[in-house]
Amino acid sequence: MILRTGLIAALLLVTGCKAPPVPEAEPAVEAPPVPPPFAHVDYDDMRNWLCHPDMPEGNACDVDLTATVIHEDGTTEIEESYALLDTAPFDCFYIYPTVSFDQTWNSDLLTGPEELNVAENQLARYGSVCNLYAPIYRQRTLLELQTLMVTGVSNANVEMRWADVVDSWEYYLEHNNKGRPVLLIGHSQGADMVLQLLKAEIIGKPVQAQIVGAHAIGFTAHADADGTFGGMPVCSAPGEAGCLVNYESFRATAEPPAASRFGLKAADGRSAICTSPPALVEAGATALDAYMPAQSFSAAEPTDFGAPVSTPFVKLPGLVSGECRSNATHDWFAVTVAPGDGPRVDDIRGDVMFNGQVVAEWGLHLVDMNLAMGNLVALAALQAEAWQAAQTGD
Repeated sequence: MILRTGLIAALLLVTGCKAPPVPEAEPAVEAPPVPPPFAHVDYDDMRNWLCHPDMPEGNACDVDLTATVIHEDGTTEIEESYALLDTAPFDCFYIYPTVSFDQTWNSDLLTGPEELNVAENQLARYGSVCNLYAPIYRQRTLLELQTLMVTGVSNANVEMRWADVVDSWEYYLEHNNKGRPVLLIGHSQGADMVLQLLKAEIIGKPVQAQIVGAHAIGFTAHADADGTFGGMPVCSAPGEAGCLVNYESFRATAEPPAASRFGLKAADGRSAICTSPPALVEAGATALDAYMPAQSFSAAEPTDFGAPVSTPFVKLPGLVSGECRSNATHDWFAVTVAPGDGPRVDDIRGDVMFNGQVVAEWGLHLVDMNLAMGNLVALAALQAEAWQAAQTGD
């Protein structure tokens, strides 16, 4: 189970895959042609979902999430997985990040190992508190991202991508939601789609009253002058519902370089939003409840955790903590690693690598959600409780 998220270079290095061919950059690049018309996706067909309670088979979120808990002294215990809830008190609607290895500008609608892996790492654990809905959408592929970074020109049909997100959301509202509270979740490209969905389809409309919150992570958002995101409050304390969680993570020892787009303040000086998941569960808390993939990010070098591991996930209590930090150019979530004296591993993997070197501009983008997964799930449950209390006046 290798986590695949975000930057093409990072994915190629951590998985050992060869890069797809990249067009040569030209001195002058013509604008891409107008994208051709596209057919809309039938979201009544369960094959067009990664996760959905009504899927007869192939639910990407119905997976083994068992974790080996390794304490600093090397002792271990097993945290068992759980079955998806038959009836949860609220729903979670998830848009996944840039993961597709399809050799086209937009992905197809077929589920590949990369989509399965990202649902396992980023969404499935939310299934302990909510019903999970994750549509397949024709996202920008890693090939498109790589080409865009080289040439500065996008070839993807972004109208088709957006139509898939809106169509799946509208299908969910019409056929599945039935007035229930719902939490929006997304990472990277998926967070971008969630943020756009909030502004275009939710904020200021009746459906906003059903929103438990939004966990849009790994894509920079900026607060407006009134402190909101387009009219949606930014989460600032435990017990808040209907608010936005947003952050980009970097090691505490390596703050974002000036050239990094993650956590970059707006040109007009507005801060990038940074919300700390542990502090939103318990005021002042910094301990991260991380769930890391047990398999190494490097296909050639297995991770030695300092104890035997046979489960898909590993927990390393007390090793990592996080808090929001700022400087003149960036606002980010700083992750501190505190190695101990025992036999347990004393660092985490997740840096973006290229040619054996850390790509500092991308920080810990690959593990933005893994680092705080336990905190995020706990926060989701607390937000749902706060939402319900607001409905009943408690």
